[in-house]
Amino acid sequence: MYVSLNSATIQGRAPWPEFAHLAARVGYGGVDIVLGKAMGEGVDSTRALLAELKLKPAATGLPVEFRKDEATFQEGLKRLNEAGQFLKAIGCPRMATWIVASSDTPKAELRKLYKDRFTAISQVLRPTGVRVGLEFLGPLHLRSRGPHEFIWRMDEMLEFARECGPNMGLLLDSWHWHHAGATPADILAAGKSGIVHVHLAEAPKLPPEEIRDNERLIPGEGVIDWKGFLGALKKIGYEDGLSPEIFGRGLKDMTAEEAARLALKGSLEVLRQAGVL
Repeated sequence: MYVSLNSATIQGRAPWPEFAHLAARVGYGGVDIVLGKAMGEGVDSTRALLAELKLKPAATGLPVEFRKDEATFQEGLKRLNEAGQFLKAIGCPRMATWIVASSDTPKAELRKLYKDRFTAISQVLRPTGVRVGLEFLGPLHLRSRGPHEFIWRMDEMLEFARECGPNMGLLLDSWHWHHAGATPADILAAGKSGIVHVHLAEAPKLPPEEIRDNERLIPGEGVIDWKGFLGALKKIGYEDGLSPEIFGRGLKDMTAEEAARLALKGSLEVLRQAGVL
């Protein structure tokens, strides 16, 4: 496992390829790929950059808009194979996206729509070897925002992902894992094949009704069971990126480099305390 720089932690204030240079300068072992910009640079240039900086490419966002109308979805789907081939060529066979915890659409209806769309995504990407991680969202305020609750538990999202295709799994975020009431046993049950990518963020000691998704802490500053979370990842043989995705915490008032350093420091500390570093 290695820590990868996530653009959310620095609020996108370093464009690609400066983003990768920042990750290397601060001491990260990996970097999340800014897909559009990296594809614009090309395979050879991107591979050379990562090799020069000694960075592992962790993951990137799913470049298909599946939440809107069918025409928009199909337009994105047409370009997906090209993106998949690019990621395969640079050694980053991982995409990830998040799924709403509630919506205006009844659960059964939305589930069918998303299953059809993610099955199509799975089929396009299968020849490239790229996997897709689906993120479940745990905080109570997200589960109750819309009139219809959707998939927000870890076990249910994993079941849904596997229904969509063999290259579908979870984007496991420690923040959402904690607020969804998941446990180390859920990670062990998912196994290595079930976890595509991992995000790190810390939770404050607050009642569920006061938790807000945009107010997270640096790993080690709150109440998450890091020994359980990281220990379970080690047991299943997870070997890829741990990407700190931290909103709030005053990071916007720091420079991008200061925010990146603070996130890395906290992440490495919980890794050491959990005995996985």
